[in-house]
Amino acid sequence: MTEPTPTATGHWVDGAVIPATGTMTVLNPATGEIVAQVPAGTADDVDRAVTAARAAFPGWAATLPAERAAVVRRIGTGLRARGEEIAETITAEMGAPITLSRTAQVGFPVMVAESFAALAEDFAWTEQFGNSLVVREPIGVVGAITPWNFPLQQIASKLAPALIAGNTMVFKPSEVAPLTARILAEVTVEAGLPAGVFNVVYGTGPVVGEAISAHPGIDMISFTGSTRAGRRISAVAAGTVKRVALELGGKGASVILDDADLPRAVEKGVMMAFANGGQVCGAWPRMLVPASRHDEVVRLAVAAVAQYTVGEPTDETTRIGPMASEAHREKVDGYIARGIADGAELVHGGPGRPAGLERGAYVRPTVFANVDPKSVIAQEEIFGPVLTIIPYRDEDEAIEIANGTPYGLTSGVFGEPEHALSVARRLRAGQVDVNGGQWNPLAPFGGYKQSGNGREFGRHGLEEFLETKSIQR
Repeated sequence: MTEPTPTATGHWVDGAVIPATGTMTVLNPATGEIVAQVPAGTADDVDRAVTAARAAFPGWAATLPAERAAVVRRIGTGLRARGEEIAETITAEMGAPITLSRTAQVGFPVMVAESFAALAEDFAWTEQFGNSLVVREPIGVVGAITPWNFPLQQIASKLAPALIAGNTMVFKPSEVAPLTARILAEVTVEAGLPAGVFNVVYGTGPVVGEAISAHPGIDMISFTGSTRAGRRISAVAAGTVKRVALELGGKGASVILDDADLPRAVEKGVMMAFANGGQVCGAWPRMLVPASRHDEVVRLAVAAVAQYTVGEPTDETTRIGPMASEAHREKVDGYIARGIADGAELVHGGPGRPAGLERGAYVRPTVFANVDPKSVIAQEEIFGPVLTIIPYRDEDEAIEIANGTPYGLTSGVFGEPEHALSVARRLRAGQVDVNGGQWNPLAPFGGYKQSGNGREFGRHGLEEFLETKSIQR
């Protein structure tokens, strides 16, 4: 592997690096060693970025949608060209296994850019309703704040539609995994994006995130992260009545019906629980199974989990790397201990680091059986490789359990296709996969309840970044 992206010496504002007064340290969670230093921004840095974005807005908004789409398409091409560098950087800063970084961490952002560029060609920018001309226009300056689990994917999912809509942006990456922000900025320049349209301010949530959320020169906030942080952003943004789009936490369920292909359902359910070490808001950490099949499911799940090797994330055979930080490792480990204390049946894994991995933010992939659906480990977002198997008596109870958390982001249903579809319609979640249906970048993604509001991807994702004007003639 090559060396990861070097220390970022300043913020990216108006197409150039500007000096920073403070720095933050980025650590490799597999070793605890320093990967890089990045700026620690201030409210003044945010103000400079907003000024640049506002100055660039009229010119960018005036370009034709086809021209904006062409730039976004070139951004996707540029990201693909730097794919190995991006993959190695993400693996170094947040511990994703290198094979996952090459596929999902790089592949998904490229796919998103290409899908939005294609969508712009047929989008209804104007519509006629009787004597009214309805016009879709850019909102203005978008403040984007993203988490560490998919650092490039999360910003690509915001930047691509925001740019095609004609907006400019001020972006704060996670302080845990900020390094691909500079790569993305360089790619936007190479793609022909004018200076000031995309700006990056590094820093913490309480400082830079709050400044972005409160700034009167920002017209919209698009945030992905924890429900707790989403509440705070909503409260701060309310002072200027800006639009806020939130993609927050999840506690998805894989609902296995009595007519499901059990081995296939369990294999897919485990994969959706443990992808990226379980650090996925759209994961399915709860597996709901008929009580009569519970023990059979447990055997299948334990066998499947045994194939998820934990190790150094640069190793091509590793399926679960470290958690993204030592602080997060401690949080996940605490939930595992809580599950045991509350009486859940531990059938695989447990607290503590895996054998042979005494250094680094590693946890043991863990499976609990006979879990009480009201228990802490079944209700709260753990965000780690912890699967809770929950038995149910009948279909109505399964749906009640699936819907019985504060979240409603994703879930899956396995069974006879029409039967599974009927159950999927009853789940209070923004996205439901039936029998392992594949991800579609044109389908809307977002949550019910405390999983947020608004939608990403496809036409619905583009509309999030547009204002609607009616002109009567």
